[in-house]
Amino acid sequence: MNAFLPEGWRIDLPDNQAALRDPALLELACRTGAILEARASLCDSAHNLMVDLGCMRGLIPREEAALGIAQGNTRDIAIISRVGKPVSFVITGFFAGPEGKTMAMLSRSRVQRDCTEQYLSRLAPGDIIPARVTHLEPFGSFVDVGCGVVSLIPIDLISVSRIAHPRDRFRTGQNIRAVVTGFDSQGRLCLSHKELLGSWEENAARFEAGATVPGIVRSVENYGIFVELAPNLAGLAEPREGVRPGMGASVFIKSILPERMKVKLILVDTFERTREQTPLHYYLTSGHLDRWTYSPPGCQKVIESVFQAG
Repeated sequence: MNAFLPEGWRIDLPDNQAALRDPALLELACRTGAILEARASLCDSAHNLMVDLGCMRGLIPREEAALGIAQGNTRDIAIISRVGKPVSFVITGFFAGPEGKTMAMLSRSRVQRDCTEQYLSRLAPGDIIPARVTHLEPFGSFVDVGCGVVSLIPIDLISVSRIAHPRDRFRTGQNIRAVVTGFDSQGRLCLSHKELLGSWEENAARFEAGATVPGIVRSVENYGIFVELAPNLAGLAEPREGVRPGMGASVFIKSILPERMKVKLILVDTFERTREQTPLHYYLTSGHLDRWTYSPPGCQKVIESVFQAG
């Protein structure tokens, strides 16, 4: 198993839970440099993090709380925002805390440095990796790609079906998968997501002409209404007054045309919907992609992603 999991993936694993219950296992983790995970319970006025280890308390000094803090490249919000959330760390030693109780000295930045050098830097374009959504902005979704190291999935690479905001597809704290597209000029990992949600043909195979199915209105144009049937599949219905993006819809599938990559719809009804995200259906969750073709065979328009190093 990948040792450098996104924060939140490890906390409930049996080995991790066992270590947090037993001081002897914490001592063993200190000697072996094992990565553990627990929840940060407090950030003090000096921006040191207190961590609840179960059988004792742990301390992450400010300079050890995030990669780049000591050098001034990372803002302290990266520390403050971890309160109440899982953090990854190694145990660097033990000391006598208040009232003489044993406490563990922890380092999160060391884990992040090792993650960057031993895992992230060795990834290649096309590699599929686990990630965890940390926060959402109009331009994209920030995700933890390992031990609190963050990368960005731009909004146009989240899915083929266009969305107004990443919250239309993701929620904070959600475990997802992503595919590596390369590295930016500062060496940070670049990601995409849409390739893992299936091709046009794979998505269209879930539907049949003559069926009436639910959807989400994603775009209202003067020539028609685009309704999302799945994150990587949308169809076009004729215009109708009073329809807005974000509304739920029931649609009759008039025809499915692979050679034109089109799904023709008839809008049966529209309604207000809650913001609950539909669980993502991944066609790929691990491994590597050299090339991904969205468009079906025989379609004149070819849409694809090619993953190449350099």
